[in-house]
Parts: sequence; C-alpha cells; structure tokens
Amino acid sequence: MKDKSVIPGFGPTLGFTIFYLSILVVLPLSMLILKTTSLTWPAFWEAVASPRVLAAYRLSFGASLAAASINLVFGLLVAWVLVRYPFPGKGFIDMLIDLPFALPTAVAGIALTTAFSSGPIGRTLESMGINVAFTPLGIIVALTFIGLPFVVRTVQPVLKDLDRDVEEAAICLGANRWQTFINVILPVLLPAAFSGFAMAFARALGEYGSVVFIAGNLPMKTEITPLLIITKLEQYDYAGATAIATVMLFSSFAVLFLINRLSWWAHTQRSSKEAL
Repeated sequence: MKDKSVIPGFGPTLGFTIFYLSILVVLPLSMLILKTTSLTWPAFWEAVASPRVLAAYRLSFGASLAAASINLVFGLLVAWVLVRYPFPGKGFIDMLIDLPFALPTAVAGIALTTAFSSGPIGRTLESMGINVAFTPLGIIVALTFIGLPFVVRTVQPVLKDLDRDVEEAAICLGANRWQTFINVILPVLLPAAFSGFAMAFARALGEYGSVVFIAGNLPMKTEITPLLIITKLEQYDYAGATAIATVMLFSSFAVLFLINRLSWWAHTQRSSKEAL
C-alpha cells in the first residue's frame, strides 16, 4: 500500500504558497506602485530627485553597502572561529550572535547612541578625534550591528559540512594554509557568504529603529531614506512618500538580483571545478 504524505500534493501547496505570498508581499507592493502612479511625471521626478532626497539615497545605500561589506569579512571570521575552535564561553558567544534578531531595534539604537556619545567608548574615541554618534560613521556602526547575524548564520552550516579531508589533501600536495583557504575553502563558502551579504544589505537598507537615534537626522548630512519617508508621511505627503519608497523598492530589487546572480555564478564555478 502506497504511503500517503502528511502534507498535500504539489497543486494545493503551490496554490497556498501563491495565495500567501500574494496577500503578504505582492498586494501591498502593488498598492505602493499604484499610489505612485497618481503623480504626474514632473511631480514624481521632483519628489524622488530633489537634492535632499538624493543625499538620503547616497547615505542609505553607501552606509548599507559599507556595513554589509564589513559583516562579510568579519562574519566569515566569526563563523570560522565558532565552527573550527573549541573554547570556554563558546555557547554564550554563539548566543550573542542572535541578539540583534531578538533585540527591539529602538533598544539597540538607544544603547548604541549611549555607548558612542556619552559612554566611555564614545568619550575615548572623541579624545582621539573620532566622532561616531550623530555622524554617518554612527549609521554604519548601527547597520553593522543589526546585519552581523545574517552572514554568520548562512556561513556556519556550510563550514560545518565542509569535508576536512579535502583540506588535508591540499596540504599533503604542498599547499600552505593561505593557498588552501583561497583555493579550497573560500570557493565553497562564497555562495553562502554572498547570500548573507545580500540579506545584511537588504536589512540595512530598510532599517529605521536602530539608526534614527544615533544618526542625528540632519538633512543633507545624516538623514536616511526611511526617515525621510516617515517625515513625508507626517506632512501628509503620501504620494511623495510612496514615490521615494517605490524608488527604494526597485533599487533594492536590482541590487539583490545582482548579488544573487553573483552568488549563482560562484556556485556554478565551484560545481564546474568539482566536475573536472
């Protein structure tokens, strides 16, 4: 007798998936674009291309890219340490990685602002001529904080499943540690690392709560795009807010598509090398 699956077949599950995504994702985004179409082209261009808005775009994308790049490097390092080395307190540090997921973003923002403004860290850095709070550097710090878990948690499973025999074979063939890492380990980690980078970048691009306190919110200097959207809504400029949000939406899609293509290319290159 043929066993019946507990979960319904392909047809019902696909239908539920499409319905679920349509209600939660497609419908709200469609309403956003529909609201934007109420603007004429000159009004749309004025809303999305004013000097203040362009400055917010540059800050949001630049700070998000910088934070995601920092997390890409140090997230790999943290994942490597957690997987490869036993040490006291390892479980506690592993738990701390997930803290930005559970911590309310407003709490994170207040904590970072206190630490880097009136706290000992902020005073020490200020004595060295480095101002973090209420500067673009503070925004990068906040975005790095909330994005770290994405890279660590996507790379960790790949590292755990990595066959150590391949590394030992490379060493036996005369490769040093650096050559083994570059030619054997890194190609395996790249697709996961790119995925973590993409998620960290996307999260940073839309972050508001942890940034709004430490940014200072000075127009043309430390005003991020999500804050500008909130400002437009408070001024009852709903069409202008949705126009800016639409630009951010399509820009995010384009960036994520590019990063996913790079991840797919890295995975394809690794698969072709393994086939040879």
